[in-house]
Amino acid sequence: MILSLELCFQQERNLNMAFGQHQSFYLRDRWIERIFKNVSNDDRFFYRKDAFEKVGLGKNMVKSLRFWALATNLVDERIREDRKKGHFITDFSKFVRDNDPYIQMRDTLSLLHYYIVSRTEPATTWYWFFNIYNETFTTKNRISEDLIEWVDIEKDIKVSENSLKRDVDCLIKLYTAGQNSQDPEEVNQSPLHVLNLLEVSQNSVRKVFKEGKDIGYTTLMYVLLDYAQTNQTKDLLVDEILNQPGLWGRVFNMSRSSVVDSLNRLTDHPKHSISFIRTNNLDTVRLPDITPLEFLQFEYERKAEVAL
Repeated sequence: MILSLELCFQQERNLNMAFGQHQSFYLRDRWIERIFKNVSNDDRFFYRKDAFEKVGLGKNMVKSLRFWALATNLVDERIREDRKKGHFITDFSKFVRDNDPYIQMRDTLSLLHYYIVSRTEPATTWYWFFNIYNETFTTKNRISEDLIEWVDIEKDIKVSENSLKRDVDCLIKLYTAGQNSQDPEEVNQSPLHVLNLLEVSQNSVRKVFKEGKDIGYTTLMYVLLDYAQTNQTKDLLVDEILNQPGLWGRVFNMSRSSVVDSLNRLTDHPKHSISFIRTNNLDTVRLPDITPLEFLQFEYERKAEVAL
């Protein structure tokens, strides 16, 4: 089954949106360790009155930590048997905790970015900026103006313009805080600045086009498998991978040539390769029969063996 781009876009528009839940704090380098340490053993951690003392952050920072835990898919919020809300470590989070707890691998960083921007909630502004917003060179003020206009059209309830402007400010800092720092121990840098997806010069903001090697081929395959699993398909059009929200072209600022080059690389995978199929004069990619997490486990184990 190959999905219609128009149908997929209509499905996205029907999903919920959320803004301003980060409390104006972007994700910090050492916050992910705090998520693993505290949430793994206490699904009510974010509701504890003394949570800020246990984690060593201010009260608003703890609220921000909760937001980033959800946005990166490290934590899932569910209703417990006693009908209280709880936060639970996801299978993806368990994998990261067990294989790259200090987020040292580029693929792990790329996957955190993928989860932040590929879903309309809770980080709607991030979803809009990477998947809907077509400008590649613009200004911070223009981004805010265009976001406000889009939200006015898409959402029935009025959203504070100041909240949306704070979203834009936080988004930019998430991808740039630390780019100019020479100190790897700088506590205020964002782990995602390493991906270099955005560049800021004075008031200008530019999306940086990326090659597959900049993102990580393991991540790129994972994204295809995750998207295909969610949409119950094994086949994807090349144009879909380039243009569809949640896929390579949008999420990682990739051009057609970069997408095609990366797909060619994935045809050479030693065990779980993709294949090209020509259907109705359209290039279709057929994916291997493996789950996203199974593939991730295979790849990280393979890389660990190579590193020995």
